[in-house]
Amino acid sequence: MKIGVLREEHDSRVALIPDIVSKFVKDGVDILVEKEAGAKAFFDDMSYAEAGGKILTKSDLIKESDVLISINPPSDLTEFSGKVLISSFQPFNSVYPIEKLAELNIQAFSMDMIPRTTLAQAMDVLSSMASVAGYRAVLKAAELLPRYFPMLTTAAGSIPPSKVLILGAGVAGLQAIATAKRLGAVVEAFDTRLAAKEEVMSLGAKFVEVEGANDDKAAGGYAVEQTEEYKIKQKALIKEHIIKSDVVITTAQLRGKPAPKLITKEMVELMRPGSVIIDLASSTGGNCELTVDQNTIKHGDVTIFGDSELSAEMPMHASQLYSKNIYNYVSILIKEKEFTPDFNNEIVSGSCIVYNGKVLYGNPEEAKLLAT
Repeated sequence: MKIGVLREEHDSRVALIPDIVSKFVKDGVDILVEKEAGAKAFFDDMSYAEAGGKILTKSDLIKESDVLISINPPSDLTEFSGKVLISSFQPFNSVYPIEKLAELNIQAFSMDMIPRTTLAQAMDVLSSMASVAGYRAVLKAAELLPRYFPMLTTAAGSIPPSKVLILGAGVAGLQAIATAKRLGAVVEAFDTRLAAKEEVMSLGAKFVEVEGANDDKAAGGYAVEQTEEYKIKQKALIKEHIIKSDVVITTAQLRGKPAPKLITKEMVELMRPGSVIIDLASSTGGNCELTVDQNTIKHGDVTIFGDSELSAEMPMHASQLYSKNIYNYVSILIKEKEFTPDFNNEIVSGSCIVYNGKVLYGNPEEAKLLAT
């Protein structure tokens, strides 16, 4: 079996690093790597060759590979007709042409659709990338904030610590809490999921709680839609805490829907001069109504930074984590060195979005037929 590693078109990360290439090779799987695929993540072609990989041009790679993997799906699908493609298609909120995959008979497996269960933790790229993004978000905030994070006592006087508010205490939020605490900030966190309260407090942050939340434990780590009554109470409490904060980091997303608007223009205008908002939900509309995705803007004296792909700013370790997720995932798709997906396995059936010319995403009956 031959697995091809594609070079990302607009991303510094790479889907497989040399260490994981060597693991596949030991398992008897041939790894083909597109020329300079890992260069932006500081993995050169020589390191892939030493790990047992074969360096090829893109056209030769596609021609020779049985399975192709990437972090982001390719923009031109015509080259991949009849191939198996593993990537992150994000079918629930993307304009990516899922029907085109079926038309070209591309067998598409989406890493972001892997069920977020205990059995699938080692394959969960969403959590891996969110962890990197949460860490990076705090560093970005520290860079943009015109003051210290920690309390300092100097001969010239004392400086109080910065106040950081985290909206959304999932994987990214918890990593942001831990990082902000390490930098010496006073940290508060809000989440509609009451299960997050204990985790937030265990990291030394204060949990901001609004009573009456719909807490859906089956939402796969995402927030869920709340009642209008709850939203009113939520807005009032968030406003109370935002105007006292120096940094606000938002991470709340609703799967398949626009991100909830937690920060209004009015709230931003009440924030302290020099304050910073880091919006990690910007790709789905942002948690702040003023956020512009992939941009840093100023509204008055407040800086608003929108980026849902901050993990790409740490390509070396982000690639390492993604690679391990890929290895664990592909391992369940291979039997006796052949690509043999078992659709009785909920991880496989949940993550396959197109197979044999049929769209499976949002079509559970078709997925069931494959398991029979």
